[in-house]
Amino acid sequence: MKSLIGDKKFYRMVLIVCIPIVIQNGFTNLASLLDNIMIGQLGTLSMSGVSISNQLFQVFNVSVFGAMSGAGIFLAQFYGRGNRDGVHNCFRIKMLLCILISILAICIFKLLGPSLISLYLNDDPTDSMTTLSFGKQYMDVMLIGLIPFAITQVYSSSLRETGNTVLPMKASVIAVIVNFCINYILIFGHFGFPKLGVIGAAIGTVVSRIVEMGINIAAGLNNNYLRDAMRLYKISGDIFKNVVKRGMPLLCNEILWSISIALISQCYSTRGLFAVAAINVTTTVTNFFMIICYAMGNSISIIVGQRLGAGEIEYAKDCDLKMVFMNFMMCLCIGVALFLCSSFIPQIYNMSIEVKSLATSLLRVSACMLPIISLYYSSYFTMRAGGKTLLTFFFDSGYTFIFTFMVALCLTRFTNLPIFNVYLLVQCVDIPKAVLGVTLVKKGIWVHNIVNELWRCNG
Repeated sequence: MKSLIGDKKFYRMVLIVCIPIVIQNGFTNLASLLDNIMIGQLGTLSMSGVSISNQLFQVFNVSVFGAMSGAGIFLAQFYGRGNRDGVHNCFRIKMLLCILISILAICIFKLLGPSLISLYLNDDPTDSMTTLSFGKQYMDVMLIGLIPFAITQVYSSSLRETGNTVLPMKASVIAVIVNFCINYILIFGHFGFPKLGVIGAAIGTVVSRIVEMGINIAAGLNNNYLRDAMRLYKISGDIFKNVVKRGMPLLCNEILWSISIALISQCYSTRGLFAVAAINVTTTVTNFFMIICYAMGNSISIIVGQRLGAGEIEYAKDCDLKMVFMNFMMCLCIGVALFLCSSFIPQIYNMSIEVKSLATSLLRVSACMLPIISLYYSSYFTMRAGGKTLLTFFFDSGYTFIFTFMVALCLTRFTNLPIFNVYLLVQCVDIPKAVLGVTLVKKGIWVHNIVNELWRCNG
């Protein structure tokens, strides 16, 4: 087997898949960053209310990703084999699951939204009530965009898994431009429009999601693999059973992981609204700097999944190890850049000096953790590409809940440590996770051609 070092074909393949995802994720996270900065100009309470609502919406977002993951593994491998019927069935399963999750989420947020937001409020009653009001106003409008968001994820992920990474990227770019323009006009009340504050930010996000959904649907109509998948035909019972069998651990994983992250944020909130604001800035900025890490993870899932589906086992293993190393080196460089910028970024926000100083310190911790994050993120997508969903569940959400969340809970409930120390210690808990992930990847226990097994069973 030829080494991948100097393999131009390999690098070209990675760049073709990765660059459009980087651009798409970049613009998506840029939209979140710009939203965050513009809302931050309204004050700490407005930003805290919106950030709490977005933390809750993150549970929904990640649940959608989890619902698509099982079908996405099969879809990528079916595409690698050239099986159109398999691709069609996986697409329909994605759509069915995501619509059901969206409807359930709308009902939960409509009924329990204010109560969930209140879990993060522990400060002065007046500030808490104001923050709750901002969070509820934002949430009520954002509910309209949940179904368009879910449909967009179904189409954009399926387009990428069938080799079309450019059109989802273009849709995200256009959506970000629409979002930015509407936010600028409605948040601050320019060009004769009323100043709507957080409601304006929510309207901008919802409209941009509807635009992005429309573009992705149009792209699906022009995709040879997805055009027929959009017809309402019966889903294959065998494929559905196997997708649910493989995908349920991933769905549970994403839900438990997102709930764990929300609970960790709630632990941080016990240190006051200034901690909520600083954590919000840190998370939003870090997510923007991690776009390459996210893109490489998705690329691993797509490229390795397609090679496994095509039966190229050794090539899939070589590709994976090389991409894990690439991701680590790029995140190391990006982490250095974030560390150097950490003292300047919080100055953009309209916050107190105390919050800005804390955000700077937390960003430096986050910058140092980026290479570590890249390792366990790459390991997660490697195991997922091979269909090792139960192992993925224990490695990802199981570890996060049992170790990361529990450490955050104990530190915030049983100690008087300041938020910086708590954040630092909680982040360090993920170092053993990265070591474990790399060990599992190198052992190759994730290698699994699930499509071939399904093919033999049906044969």
